[in-house]
Amino acid sequence: MLVDDVKIYVRSGDGGAGVVAFRREKYVPRGGPNGGDGGKGGDVIFKVNPNRNTLTYYKYNNHHRAQHGAKGGTSNRTGANADNLILEVPAGTLIKDADTGEVLADLVKEGDSVVILRGGRGGKGNARFATASNQAPRVAEKGAPGQERWLRLELKLIADVGLVGVPNAGKSTLLSVVSNAKPKIADYPFTTLEPNLGVVVYDDRDLVFADIPGLIEGAHMGIGLGHAFLRHVSRCRILIHLLNGSSEDPVADFNQINTELALYNEKLAHKPQIVVFNKMDLTEAQEYFPLVKEELAKRGVEVMELSAVTQRNVKQLIQRAFYEIDQLPEETEEEIYQMPSYEIEDDTPIFTLEQPEEKVFLVKGERIERAAAMTYWDYDQAVLRFQQILELLGITAALKEAGVEPGDTVFIGEYELEWSD
Repeated sequence: MLVDDVKIYVRSGDGGAGVVAFRREKYVPRGGPNGGDGGKGGDVIFKVNPNRNTLTYYKYNNHHRAQHGAKGGTSNRTGANADNLILEVPAGTLIKDADTGEVLADLVKEGDSVVILRGGRGGKGNARFATASNQAPRVAEKGAPGQERWLRLELKLIADVGLVGVPNAGKSTLLSVVSNAKPKIADYPFTTLEPNLGVVVYDDRDLVFADIPGLIEGAHMGIGLGHAFLRHVSRCRILIHLLNGSSEDPVADFNQINTELALYNEKLAHKPQIVVFNKMDLTEAQEYFPLVKEELAKRGVEVMELSAVTQRNVKQLIQRAFYEIDQLPEETEEEIYQMPSYEIEDDTPIFTLEQPEEKVFLVKGERIERAAAMTYWDYDQAVLRFQQILELLGITAALKEAGVEPGDTVFIGEYELEWSD
């Protein structure tokens, strides 16, 4: 089982105490102060270990404390500094404050590390307090206490290519065909309950493919598998969008998945996609394909035909994936470490509702306005899906509570809509 979200407690070490001591030697009746300082407490450091693939270790070990610094000694001996506590995580780990959700670090590649908590400094011994007017101080410091924090670790799989689509679109079958992965495959929705990775080799090169579990409407709000897997998509450089050839409405499925991706993170809507119409071994898929191809062509979307079961056009798809990767600009450090500009867990209100005049309602909100802008209003299925989004976000209930009636005008972004039950 892939463990990709855990909550842990970490604490850095206390500094060691300084000591009060005086020089005691024969024939030295009034030896001065020689109490040493305490050692520094251990830091808490997170570091990428390329041999780790999940956060399983932290699921069963969720309390981690660094060692304390050693106490100072006589003869001005400083106590030993404590060893730092190094916690190893897989590449792609996001570290957040568990209480506020603040992103503290994003560890992407081998060698990345970050100091999350600093150890307390060691206390000063009494030798550090000697002055001309106080040559025998009997004062020292305790070590500074360490810091503590509850953290949430989230793993975002790092893959070159992400396979997305509705449940049962054939993503796991395709991954098993093109790579060395052996995902669970069956003819019912949600066979895949966790992401699977596979390495696809072509000539002397390889790419990592990720089979992202099927997304359903409302996934951006955590419905179904929701956030648990949408975050894995954000790391992929390109997406292969698989359409289910046996679906009642593949075009509506295409709209739904793209809407969910954009509502979760607007940047996902701009990721390069290879759109593939799967299950061409089925008679109904062969009948649907010309219609789907024509409809998507109107929107400037090119669609490939494919049968993962019979491996029809699989080689061409692999070649296309390598070609698309080669066309992408080289990633910079800034691009790798940049945080998403839109997080579904933020504190921004989902929407606001105003009634500037009788029978006129104004709905504002980044998420719903984006959904409205992405809706194809000339398609009944698209309008129905938008109405379902209104219900999921609680906007329908709010409008009814405010007294909306059939025929009233509702403005959402730049769209003027007429309310109907």
